[in-house]
Amino acid sequence: MNKPGMAIGLAWTPLGGAVLAIEAVANPGKEGFRLTGKLGEVMQKSANIAYSFVRHISGDFGVGPDFWEKNLIHLHVPAGATPKDDPSAGITLAAKLLSLATGRKIRASLAMTGELSLVGRVLPIGGLKEKVIAARRNRIRQIIIPAQNQRDLEEIPENVRKGITFHLADTMDDVMKRIF
Repeated sequence: MNKPGMAIGLAWTPLGGAVLAIEAVANPGKEGFRLTGKLGEVMQKSANIAYSFVRHISGDFGVGPDFWEKNLIHLHVPAGATPKDDPSAGITLAAKLLSLATGRKIRASLAMTGELSLVGRVLPIGGLKEKVIAARRNRIRQIIIPAQNQRDLEEIPENVRKGITFHLADTMDDVMKRIF
């Protein structure tokens, strides 16, 4: 099911790569931001940066300040008891929040990995090979990765990369051009 407020992220775990379906809803009432799921400190920081960044740029997408002021935004990262603390979820979290705020669905079969700076730079990540293998297992056809990780694609066997289109991103603007 693909709805506004849903995005697919790729994470590294001690057991290899994983696909994370990240969800968000806006609950009318009081302004705020809530995180749930088994999130470590790094992912909590990533979520807060994503929230601040998207709230800052959302006016460019027709989202008025009243959306943020009149809703409690609840972000959840399901996936059982596996703790998630991979420093590479920032762009996925931001994409999901922008999707929620605009009411637009993110493209199906698109996953992403990359950390986000407060001013919208896409920062490099580790574990790309494991993440791409997880994407292949889950029939993901497009992956957004940090441009600084382009050289890491060479470490991934051709049979794993085959059929997957990789989109390089230096900034969150690059990500936003691909998600809708």
